[in-house]
Amino acid sequence: MPVHTPITRPFNLSSLCISLLAGALFLPGLPGAFVFDDFPNLVANTSIHLSSNTPAQLYAVLSTPQPSGSMRGLPTLTFALDYWRAGGMADPTTFKITNIAIHALTAFALAWLYQSLLLAARIPAQRAAWIAPLLALAWATHPLQVSTVLYAVQRLQALGTLFLVLALLAYLRARQAQTAGRPARADFLLTGLLWALALGCKEDSVLLPAYALALELTVLRFAAAGPHMGLRLRRGWLATSLLGAGIYALWIVPHFWSTSPYPGRDFNSAERLLTQARVLCLYLWEILLPLPSHMPFYYDWIVPSRGLLQPWTTLPAIALIGSLLAFAWRLRHRRPLFALGVFLFFSAHFVTSNVIGLEMAFEHRNHFALIGAVLAAYDALFWAGHRLRISPHAQAAVAAAALLGLGGATLSRAHDWRGAIPLARSITQAAPGSSRAWNDLCLFTLKAGGGIEAAHNPRLDEAIDACASGANADPKAISNLAMLLALKSARGDATPADWQRFQRGLGAVPMTLDNARTPFVLAYYAGLGVPMDKQQIRQALDLMLQRTGASPEQLVQAGYAVLYELKQPEEAMPYFVRAIEATPSDDSLALNLAAELQANGHGGTAAHLLMFARERRSLLPDPSSRERQQ
Repeated sequence: MPVHTPITRPFNLSSLCISLLAGALFLPGLPGAFVFDDFPNLVANTSIHLSSNTPAQLYAVLSTPQPSGSMRGLPTLTFALDYWRAGGMADPTTFKITNIAIHALTAFALAWLYQSLLLAARIPAQRAAWIAPLLALAWATHPLQVSTVLYAVQRLQALGTLFLVLALLAYLRARQAQTAGRPARADFLLTGLLWALALGCKEDSVLLPAYALALELTVLRFAAAGPHMGLRLRRGWLATSLLGAGIYALWIVPHFWSTSPYPGRDFNSAERLLTQARVLCLYLWEILLPLPSHMPFYYDWIVPSRGLLQPWTTLPAIALIGSLLAFAWRLRHRRPLFALGVFLFFSAHFVTSNVIGLEMAFEHRNHFALIGAVLAAYDALFWAGHRLRISPHAQAAVAAAALLGLGGATLSRAHDWRGAIPLARSITQAAPGSSRAWNDLCLFTLKAGGGIEAAHNPRLDEAIDACASGANADPKAISNLAMLLALKSARGDATPADWQRFQRGLGAVPMTLDNARTPFVLAYYAGLGVPMDKQQIRQALDLMLQRTGASPEQLVQAGYAVLYELKQPEEAMPYFVRAIEATPSDDSLALNLAAELQANGHGGTAAHLLMFARERRSLLPDPSSRERQQ
């Protein structure tokens, strides 16, 4: 593998310019609100509420388990620092500015990675010096990036991508030094350090070995300073590949595989794998035809594949993916950049498009994968231009037009993110069948008018119309039906037919997480003072528990809803009793539940619960005897 000397002077300036330009395109979205997973991970996450930047408090942030996962300490620390700089969570602008800065920095680093890859593929240095920044600009200005950069919590993904890009750069440098017979230990150690930092951001960073193997199969070709080293390198990668395959087959699949629907989902493992073929083709469609109308943010309208021809697009999608991978494998030596791009794209989706019971689709999952897609698209277009004998000036004009189109689409989409209502409205236009999009439009419209507590909310009718549209858009989701009931109750015109429609829907729809929480939504609004039929709410709670299996946690949650929101202590008691009955060998639930009820002023209910538990089992100690012993 020949080592080419990169051109650095003009390259640094052009890379800096493209990174600044890429960041500027996202500025229209700065006034936007927190959305979706921002609320549990940022707004309601008190562990990032940093009051000072002392080492002790910073360590406390790093060591506190997070709602999003246990391996995301590094971005969580940056969230805490943003909270400290902004003085709270009132304005998400500070968080989004940091995201934009990370995106611009990644674009700068990516220009260097692209240049290194082009040089490794024997592209002349002069040509690589101007192509690489343009490829980085195409990646950074693609409108698919908006829902990563302006979606505050997706810093998890953005920061992980930055460290992965730097790790691949270090790996390339180490391999080039190794091939030339120079010491490479320091660069390999740097690769490991950067990989560790990436793993501290997002779990799918575990795929770095897959990306490095893709480099070896294409541009590096297992090159070594001597035949003995080359043999060791191939054997090492073979062993690594077999180890990874063994972990996947013997641990990952048995651990996550489910023949019944995942908890809170309406699909099982086989159906998820079938559906992911269509999802990956959808991602490719969005990448190759990057219109904002193709990128709705919410993808809850995707119907799971129940078989190879249910829907019929499943089998063609599988065939397309198989053909692309086979084509890339065949061309890995003749067109190494195209093959590398294909391998990187599909490798990047290996975790999120596999057997783990995640949501079907999210745009931010393409943040790293887009690096490969851009590389493959460039090489395919260059090959086509060469075969069709298109002049360099014409090719440059086409490239300039493509970059202008990407920038314009990103600017337009970032403008949609300028506020919660414009964003929700744009999503309902792009995905009119998305229940969550309509629900967001309903909630944000209600909030803009002063909330449900406002005596005369001027936007209540508008919010009700949005909920009604959402209820009609997706019959398998009833979150909008619940909101419709609450808001019509607040307006004073909820009818028995409205309740019947909701109860009928609750009894028929799949018990997804959103559907299962709808009775609690009704109880929440009743607790805010909305005049609602409390018997109907208890009936909805009972129906939900019947359909989900009534775990002890759900029973306790239902009891809390009846006690605190409906303010009916006697009716709450049976839920707590059933929760204790469901844990016959564990006394901690009864003790903890009684203690919490006592602390919140419900001593009578707590005493009844302890009495029931003692009558049922003799293992619970008498609290009065414990006090005497103390």
